[in-house]
Amino acid sequence: MSNQIYIGVDLGGTNIKVGLCDEQGKLLHTYEGPTSAENGAEFVIGRIAQYVKQIVEDSSYEWDQVAGIGAGLAGFMDIPEGFIKFSPNLQWRNVPAKKMLEELLGKTVKIDNDANVAALGEAWAGAGAGIPNVVCYTLGTGVGGGIIINGKIYQGSAGMAGELGHMSIVPDIEAIQCGCGQMGCLETVSSATGIVRMANEAVERGERTTLSLHEKIEAKHVFDAAKSGDEVSLRIVNRAAYYIGRSMAALAVVINPKRFIIGGGVSKAGEILFQPIRETFKKYTPETAAEGVEIVAATLGNDAGVVGAAGLNLR
Repeated sequence: MSNQIYIGVDLGGTNIKVGLCDEQGKLLHTYEGPTSAENGAEFVIGRIAQYVKQIVEDSSYEWDQVAGIGAGLAGFMDIPEGFIKFSPNLQWRNVPAKKMLEELLGKTVKIDNDANVAALGEAWAGAGAGIPNVVCYTLGTGVGGGIIINGKIYQGSAGMAGELGHMSIVPDIEAIQCGCGQMGCLETVSSATGIVRMANEAVERGERTTLSLHEKIEAKHVFDAAKSGDEVSLRIVNRAAYYIGRSMAALAVVINPKRFIIGGGVSKAGEILFQPIRETFKKYTPETAAEGVEIVAATLGNDAGVVGAAGLNLR
């Protein structure tokens, strides 16, 4: 094994997770601590540097063996310059995160969008290992995504490539406004938030469903009810799956990936979600573009972000 190691940082609003990886993407150690975002950007950047140093101290490796550090950050960024333009979760504006971290750590630091680095993690050492062209969906509170072409993150001209949740795919007659301001985004129907919204609307309309038994409906309740044969829940799940499948069909004729990888909390629903996604994809994708394409679950779970961030210096 090489004596070089790579460190990845996954910056969340509540916690900062740091991972130490080898050159093959194997996660060797992790360290996690509070973000304390209320103290401001400079404090949090300092805390990241502290955690990075701590994980090396806690391992059998030396600081000189650290060949690169990467960080996955939520928000809108100028990736080449290493600037966070705006992070809604942290309420940061114009933070030179790359420069600040490099000054504190004395090492090369690369930053990218958190969904992109999670995609890179899966492509490097997870469900996409060994496959050069993959597209990753992260289904959680929102819908995130990442596009990997020839083993590298495709960022686009303004760093907006892979914003899969903001594909405007729901027809106008059914569309609602997304948090981004657009109408009919995938995120409005296929995220946990969208699924819960549709469930609450069904209950408010007085539809007969076991979902009305819950004081506060969660996405898991919808999937569990669908698995038990609840017709309203099954309709909601199929609608969420349908638009994911349609979005994949659109990507198939533009990017033509070998594999679609679905992660995030919503993906844990299993085949009740994956089967209708695959059926919709097959129905709306030309045979030549669909041939050999797989739609699979992510495998790295919550570790995808730190693994992918570590890989920014290798991939």
